[in-house]
Amino acid sequence: MEKRTTLVRWEFVAIAVLALCPAWWALGAEADPYQAERERMVREDIAKGELWGRTAVKDKKVLAAMREVPRHKFVAAGSEAKAYADRPLPIGYGQTISQPYIVAVMTEHLKVDADDVVLEIGTGSGYQAAVLAEIVKQVYTIEIVKQLGDQAQTRLKTLGYQNAETKVGDGYFGWPEHGPFDAIVVTAAASHIPPPLVEQLKPGGRMVIPVGSPFQVQSLVVVEKRPDGTTTQRELMPVRFVPLTGKAGGK
Repeated sequence: MEKRTTLVRWEFVAIAVLALCPAWWALGAEADPYQAERERMVREDIAKGELWGRTAVKDKKVLAAMREVPRHKFVAAGSEAKAYADRPLPIGYGQTISQPYIVAVMTEHLKVDADDVVLEIGTGSGYQAAVLAEIVKQVYTIEIVKQLGDQAQTRLKTLGYQNAETKVGDGYFGWPEHGPFDAIVVTAAASHIPPPLVEQLKPGGRMVIPVGSPFQVQSLVVVEKRPDGTTTQRELMPVRFVPLTGKAGGK
């Protein structure tokens, strides 16, 4: 009789566990309700070159990072439903979070790897820094608007990006204490390529920067530094970015 009682007891436990399984699966799905949207964004807006006749992003590391970073955590409150549309969104203080395709293109043209150290100028909400942090060893990112810089630092750490360090300051002068850098990305339009950033770029390194007049169409430029310290420049595409302020903006 004792043996049968024990069997009945274990049968009850098994049934209870099975009954709870759907709830567990539901909790797992609800933990990231935007995963399907992220997958669609990468598949249709970034990895498909036919859209708008633009070049597809093919770097597998970049595509994996874009799938991983929860963009809805980096947009302004109330904009979560628009987070995975391929468009920039305002984040306050006159700044925006760049459209996902442009973030992916800029990241791809940096040609970064797992051991690289990267400098970002213009932290904004921290989204570009998070994408880079998924790929590289360390990201240093500078934001001139204190409120945005402080918010981004908290957001990045909360989301587990311990390899992304934020500083409030004028990005025109870079972050020489941590240089030279394998790559530099500038996420605001400059009237010219800042010499301090060129100086802090390693030989063989790359910088991606929008260059042009504020509030007009600019050119996304790739700067490559040769071993002898000279540079080459190549234009990628027309873009529209908010202006780089501080020294670059004459302020």
